[in-house]
Amino acid sequence: MTLKIHNTLSGRKESFESLVPGTVRMYVCGVTVYDYCHLGHARSALVFDVIRRYLDYRDLVVTFVKNFTDVDDKIIRRAQEQGKDWREITSTYITAYYEDMRRIGVDPASIEPKATDHMGEIIQLVEVLIKKGIAYRIDGDVYFEVEKFPAYGRLSNRQLEDMQAGARVEIDERKRSPMDFALWKSAKPGEPAWPSPWGLGRPGWHIECSAMSMKHLGPTFDIHGGGEDLIFPHHENEIAQSSGASGQPFARYWVHNGFVRINQEKMSKSLGNYFTIREIFGKSRWPEAVTGEMLRYFLLSTHYRSPVDFSDQSLEEAKRALDGFYDLFQRLEESSLSSSTAEETLAEERQKLVSSVEQGMDDDFNSPAALAALQGFRGRVNRMLESGLSKRGRFDARDAFRFVGRVFGLFQLSDWQFNPADRLSVGIDEKSEVEQLMTGTDIEAKLAERNEARCQKNFRRADEIRAELASLGITIEDRPDGTSRWKR
Repeated sequence: MTLKIHNTLSGRKESFESLVPGTVRMYVCGVTVYDYCHLGHARSALVFDVIRRYLDYRDLVVTFVKNFTDVDDKIIRRAQEQGKDWREITSTYITAYYEDMRRIGVDPASIEPKATDHMGEIIQLVEVLIKKGIAYRIDGDVYFEVEKFPAYGRLSNRQLEDMQAGARVEIDERKRSPMDFALWKSAKPGEPAWPSPWGLGRPGWHIECSAMSMKHLGPTFDIHGGGEDLIFPHHENEIAQSSGASGQPFARYWVHNGFVRINQEKMSKSLGNYFTIREIFGKSRWPEAVTGEMLRYFLLSTHYRSPVDFSDQSLEEAKRALDGFYDLFQRLEESSLSSSTAEETLAEERQKLVSSVEQGMDDDFNSPAALAALQGFRGRVNRMLESGLSKRGRFDARDAFRFVGRVFGLFQLSDWQFNPADRLSVGIDEKSEVEQLMTGTDIEAKLAERNEARCQKNFRRADEIRAELASLGITIEDRPDGTSRWKR
């Protein structure tokens, strides 16, 4: 099946064909580093992490660029509020960003450029736009003249005469049109500034991404992504300045993820329903520790273009779904029955799983359909275990989950039990939680000690071990035959 992607530019699904066969060049707008990442950032990062993983799965060589905006009005205000240098603010939150991404298992991009490292490219791009008559100077400021770019509004499906000044478009009576946007801003006292042909100043928000993407991917590349809130004005302006300068198409496929809502309302600080990633892992609100894998499963259970509703119930549903998988993995470790019929069926079912997952993901990265295929396979493997699977069959079943799960960042633990070194599992207080967590081998040793205590009728010690493991989120099930099993 051919991979189809919903292209915001055309408003329909299109068959994907990369400019250079066998390769994909993809740019995604990253974060402005003035605060901790919130759940909306987590969703966008996860969506494009999975898209990148699936393209890799299809044996495409992906060059993935995701930027940091490290000079911006919000950064400057935060530095002034805290009485700190703006570089200290950006350094702090870039470090925090990497910590948060590790918690949810998002791999670093191939290239992660910073705006402040590309001032030469930014200035050069602005110069080209001025020379082409698409941009104009006012004192030390430079503006893009929107009316000089006839295709403006195509991405957001807006008519220029109907538009209003959008987010981050400053009202300035000196502009030729209210819709003209800043490419370069003249320096103000106490703000960071760089030398340019128009005097000391700093870039406008939109020009940064054009300069960085064109620098690392060329004037035309395959996929440009980000949250749907960036369609206008940010991505609309990127197209205008990039194509205006190069005379070529910019990105060929535009991919945008939907918003996150909290209990049916749009996530907003003013409504008090705003969560950073580290607050979710902080456990102050939820009775059980939230893991990165739970958050991934929850977010992937909704199609990336649709709004996703975050609630306590949704997290609990993700936990139950994952518990079902890990209960099966435990059974695969323990079962000893064997049946040749089940072996033959498993091979067929594994192929059906792979085909179903590929079919779902080829249809505009439909992760809910892929997860449904995984759940169906889980149910069928459970039934096969009743008939019996050999050691080889049980290995093949586990391998199928790992193989497909790799696309989604699921089921990748070093053993099927919880591994505290795994990056998907670390909560907000990494040191304290990692110190409390135990490997599967450690838990088995504790279980053996408890079984020995029970044999010696030292029930006090057996109860102490049960309580110790329970405090770490590990439950013990004692069986009638005298053996015990555990799970998280």
